[in-house]
Amino acid sequence: MNFTISSNAAARVAEILASEPGAKALRVEVLAGGCSGLQYKFDLTETRNADDLIVEKDGATVYVDPVSLDFLAGAELDFKDSLMGAHFLVKNPNATAACGCGTSFSVD
Repeated sequence: MNFTISSNAAARVAEILASEPGAKALRVEVLAGGCSGLQYKFDLTETRNADDLIVEKDGATVYVDPVSLDFLAGAELDFKDSLMGAHFLVKNPNATAACGCGTSFSVD
């Protein structure tokens, strides 16, 4: 299964990891909840699980667990910095609906 990170996301993740002692990666998870049924969760972590997918790009490391990867196959982690604020977002081809804030989604 394929999960990628954009150059913008890689640059931001690398910057965050460099400023956080002990953090080795950004963990991207999909959890039940949110207004559309599923939601993305982003956390810094020191722990890599044996079955994690590891995505590395330009000094950034991202971990994705196998259950989350089922919902993230073919998706891309991106980072946007605009007048509305800076945030990570997931461009997910599996999402059939999303909430207005972009952190919650559903699949068929």
